Amino acid sequence: HQNKAKKKQIVEEEAPVSVAAADPDLSQNSFLSLPLSGECGPGRSSSRFCNRPYQAGVLGGGAMGLRSGGAWSLVVLAAVLLSAALLYLYVGSAQRMDQRLLYPKGGCEPGHFRLPTQRNCTPWLRCSHIHTEVRPLKLIGQGAVKKVYLAEWRHQKVALAKLSSPDFLQDFLHGLSMLRALQGRHVVQLLGFCLEEPALVTEYHPHGSLLNLDTVLAREQYEQQNKWPMRLRLAMDYVSILQYLHSSPAGGRVMCDSSSLDKTLSQFLLSSHFHLVVNDLDALPQVDPSRGLLVKCGHRELTGDFVAPEQLWPFRNTGRPFSDSHMPPYDEKTDIWKIPDVTRFIMGTVPGGDLVHFHLFQIHKECKRNDPRSRPSALDVLRAYAAVYSSMVRDSSGIRDML
Repeated sequence: HQNKAKKKQIVEEEAPVSVAAADPDLSQNSFLSLPLSGECGPGRSSSRFCNRPYQAGVLGGGAMGLRSGGAWSLVVLAAVLLSAALLYLYVGSAQRMDQRLLYPKGGCEPGHFRLPTQRNCTPWLRCSHIHTEVRPLKLIGQGAVKKVYLAEWRHQKVALAKLSSPDFLQDFLHGLSMLRALQGRHVVQLLGFCLEEPALVTEYHPHGSLLNLDTVLAREQYEQQNKWPMRLRLAMDYVSILQYLHSSPAGGRVMCDSSSLDKTLSQFLLSSHFHLVVNDLDALPQVDPSRGLLVKCGHRELTGDFVAPEQLWPFRNTGRPFSDSHMPPYDEKTDIWKIPDVTRFIMGTVPGGDLVHFHLFQIHKECKRNDPRSRPSALDVLRAYAAVYSSMVRDSSGIRDML
């Protein structure tokens, strides 16, 4: 009998506490019992908080319960709508971010373009558009392969390139194929092309080629930009472009239009925001040393200190005449050899430039190794440049703080 009494007492202590017992005002229509143990009664789900079935008059009875239930429903509805709106905005933002990552050039899908003044992407211009909508204004450049005009399309300045001579049609088509395949932040934006009367349209950059750097930065409005951090960032852009070409989606590529400093600088355009994009891709042969795929830049003898040693005729000191068939091929490390010379031009004579060269001395020394296999990759050089940039910016900030 004593054991039965104890068990009964324990059961009563563990029984759910009724809201009616706690509050006499809620004694009517009382379906509300709040178990202390977290267990739910019939008709309630087993979760941390019991989900009670809705029934009119449950909360406090009468009209008051209805008003409370209606207010609570409105709060829940508002929360659901707000959550849906936030989710919509988040998904839209994520999709736009994914699009920018997939299509970094203007955020457009392949075969489309968007100029800085445009809100929406436009399909590449075709022959009919180029003939009727693109109006040449003046000749701004000419090479063996192309004539380049400043032109106008729908009241916007663009660059129109036309084939100079039928003899260089294959070079023109190669450059066009590279532009199409390599579209991205490192490459000038392609706006359209025509194969019937070979022509292509690209984004126009008013500052022109990298050759104009000192002239542009000498202007009064760019005085604040003409400092070592901006110039070093341009050098990093240049090395980034090489790194992109050496491991591009179209295979490893070598910049063959780089037999001199001026020729190399002319391949890059200076954007209005002081970044570099590669522009001339007419001589960009594929290379893959792992498969024995090597290149030779042209069929003529190259001379001078700017080109890499392996690009020079190896029998030049013996009096043996140059022969293209006996000239050994080479790989992308020819581009690495030229990095120090291009960077020295980009840095110019601004204050702090000598310190930059001092920090870059070791990596530049490695770039100038005679054995191309012992030279660093473009990615190695880029990492060294980034480390120097970060270190010097940090040191400059520390000096300013002390002052």
